[in-house]
Amino acid sequence: MSGTLAGADGRLRCPWALATEEYVLYHDTEWGRPVHGDDALYERLCLEAFQSGLSWLTILRRREGFRKAFSDFGIAKVAAFDERDAERLLADEGIIRNRAKIEATIANARVARELEGGLDALIWRHAPEPGPAPHALADVPAVTPASTALAKELKKQGFRFVGPTTAYALMQACGLVNDHLADCHAR
Repeated sequence: MSGTLAGADGRLRCPWALATEEYVLYHDTEWGRPVHGDDALYERLCLEAFQSGLSWLTILRRREGFRKAFSDFGIAKVAAFDERDAERLLADEGIIRNRAKIEATIANARVARELEGGLDALIWRHAPEPGPAPHALADVPAVTPASTALAKELKKQGFRFVGPTTAYALMQACGLVNDHLADCHAR
């Protein structure tokens, strides 16, 4: 379908990135770049889970609110959250106030805290071999065997809100796969 498009600055980008300035910044500086570190990957995993059923722009616009509400996504800090914290989060207008997602975020911190080898190692061992660059959005899958395997492993460990589509979005966002289109300047 749609290949790269020129932005206001003349640079070719993946077409989804041109919808808003927030998307341009996210696309150019973050999406598809390798992310390492347990807390950094935990943040991305949580944000992808909160995005389920919503637009990514909704999450980007509330990202600082999420960071403040969830102690900068420090795994040890969030793992110590209790019912009072859950109630506080349900009243926080700076985040998505979904009880199941909030409870999953806290539970996932507890699982991540106990992971032997850490979250970084678990996620990155599912990085597939690089494939050919997509030329159009139609060439970019929503689910792959690698994302299905990652979702299964996360669920096996006890993580919630981590289906194959969410796992693939995480893989794209954190650079496990490079789905910038072939002509995109960020590739």
